[in-house]
Amino acid sequence: MSPVLKRYLAREVFASTGLVLVAFLGLFAFFDFVNELEDIGKQGYELYHAFIYVLMTLPGRVYELLPIAVLIGTLYALTTLARHSEITVMRASGLSNLAMMRMLAQVGAVFVVLTFVFGEYIAPPAESAAQQWRLVATNSTVSQQLRSGLWVKDGPRIVNVRTLRADRSMERVRIFEFDAENQMASASEAASGAYDRQEGVWRLRDVVSTRFTDEATTVERQEELVWRSELTPEVLSVLMISPERMSVVALYAYIRHLQENRQSTERYEIALWKKLTYPLATLVMMALALPFAFMHDRMGAVSVKVFLGIMLGIGFQLLNGLFSNLGVINAWPPVMAALTPALIFLLAAGALLYLVERR
Repeated sequence: MSPVLKRYLAREVFASTGLVLVAFLGLFAFFDFVNELEDIGKQGYELYHAFIYVLMTLPGRVYELLPIAVLIGTLYALTTLARHSEITVMRASGLSNLAMMRMLAQVGAVFVVLTFVFGEYIAPPAESAAQQWRLVATNSTVSQQLRSGLWVKDGPRIVNVRTLRADRSMERVRIFEFDAENQMASASEAASGAYDRQEGVWRLRDVVSTRFTDEATTVERQEELVWRSELTPEVLSVLMISPERMSVVALYAYIRHLQENRQSTERYEIALWKKLTYPLATLVMMALALPFAFMHDRMGAVSVKVFLGIMLGIGFQLLNGLFSNLGVINAWPPVMAALTPALIFLLAAGALLYLVERR
């Protein structure tokens, strides 16, 4: 396998994928900005707020669109090479299909790493910052749309937060604690609360605690109460961004919290497995693009195949969403719900390669 040939193929694929990704990002950014226009002028939300918000969400778009961009970019690059008879010359010189697949796999490894880096280290904090920026710009709160505030379970306690602000501070916090027999042992209400990262605790202020015993009910007032809880700001960040935009570490921490509190985890487990396997979808997309390079060139073949690549990319995204929802509804194993779309497309790539070889 010639290093020069590998570099040439990588350059063509990288250039085509980069152009496709930039085009998609511009298109989706335009649509996102248009979607924000209806909120401009409300609650102090201005044009520059919307523009910055859309820019902050672009890393998440990169993560979502990379496999589709790789599919279309690889398809365009290989089809162009085939149209200029370069693929034919390569095969006549002894380049086998297996060698071509190995070269594409090495090129695709770069996209796998890039997708993982964006999905784990760039998109989650950018998405969280974008949502926080929007909340601050509109003077809104995370729990504003919930009539009775936010309700979460924390071990033997049930916590109600009437207002959770963008900086993760809380207002009007109520904590109901139960004993081993599920009888209410105490009820506490705090005017506000803030997380102390150095100590790893919540500091609640102006607290009124009511304790219930068989003998009597006592009321105690405290200026400050230290509350140790697994409900860290990182765990509560699930309220600001969708599970698909969270990092693997944040998803795992929230799944553990839900399991310890005997709550449903299917949606977040599927999202976790999708985060772990989604980068590999770029390799599947490249394998799916390969058979088209071996097809005979016809008038308008490049544009037709690129259009087909767009349709396949849309189909992949639709299948991803469909199987995620079906997995939650039917309680499928999370691995199955996350991997099935990629396996379907991998089987399709294998079938196409087989048909091309038989021709």
